Amino acid sequence: MTTAWRRRDAAYDGIFFFGVKTTGVFCRPSCPSRPKREHLEFFHNAGAALHAGYRPCKRCHPELADGQSPAWVRTLMTRAMTAADHRLTGAALRSLGISPERARRWFQKHHGMTFTAWCRGLHLGQAFTRIRAGEPVDNVVFDHGFASHSGFRTAFVRVFGRSPGQIDGDCLHVMLVETPLGPMLAAATSRHVCQLEFADRRTLNRSYAGLHRRFALPVVPGENEALQQLRQELREYFAGQRRDFHVPVILHGTNFQKRVWRELQRIPCGQTVSYEAIARRLGAPRAVRAVARANGTNRLYLLVPCHRVIAKDGSPSGYGGGVWRKRRLLAFEQSGGA
Repeated sequence: MTTAWRRRDAAYDGIFFFGVKTTGVFCRPSCPSRPKREHLEFFHNAGAALHAGYRPCKRCHPELADGQSPAWVRTLMTRAMTAADHRLTGAALRSLGISPERARRWFQKHHGMTFTAWCRGLHLGQAFTRIRAGEPVDNVVFDHGFASHSGFRTAFVRVFGRSPGQIDGDCLHVMLVETPLGPMLAAATSRHVCQLEFADRRTLNRSYAGLHRRFALPVVPGENEALQQLRQELREYFAGQRRDFHVPVILHGTNFQKRVWRELQRIPCGQTVSYEAIARRLGAPRAVRAVARANGTNRLYLLVPCHRVIAKDGSPSGYGGGVWRKRRLLAFEQSGGA
């Protein structure tokens, strides 16, 4: 981090932040300010800096960098998505001015896997979609960068638990969505979004494993129609052009949890409701704690707006994505930003 800070390397904007103890502000690595090294404190996300008591720098606006992947990462992901038949080898990465080690470290940190593993999962997910749509396996194998049928089948069975000719179900596509409040991990079946959480809540490899356990479906990186719709609606929401989400979702929980979550979906944008009020609406006025627990187990942030539920005294109370995000979301919505 110190080396990137000394170089003012913009490629690390959004990857880490530094707080300046003498001024109480935090900045992105490319900030033109030059404090002394002994006055710095480093953070992996803007939320951690805010929680430590720092305020955003007015010169570099670090809060706007959180969640924004560097340009070189976006280039790699675009290449991988649009040229599935070509492997991005170490030599190919170096020809783009990117060291394989740098790509491996970034994807390991942000996706819980190496860049090579991310590409393999992406291509297998694309192949799964095409085979399920009826395309012959022979047409798919070499279109997705596999050198042989045996190699493809081995990798396919390892991820999906069955051979290409035995596909009879669905899979979960997972992607990171960039937002002004940090990256969000989104997962969806071919038709429904089933998870949307801020990615710094837990490590990504645990999130992938948790998704597999909860839905009993293979998990692969990449996009599908549901995730494309989600990305567009999130973009409109944070641009102040949307108040309600229409992307289809799956509410995965107990009957009581689902009742609570459906009630949360009825809270209008820009308004707040207390836990007590939710309990009364459900006809269970004594179930305030149960309502709070159901609210805390929601995994569809924004789509099931648990951030609009507050304590009886009006305080923001807890939030899985961080109370600082809850405050900013409420202020954003109540000011008419969305």
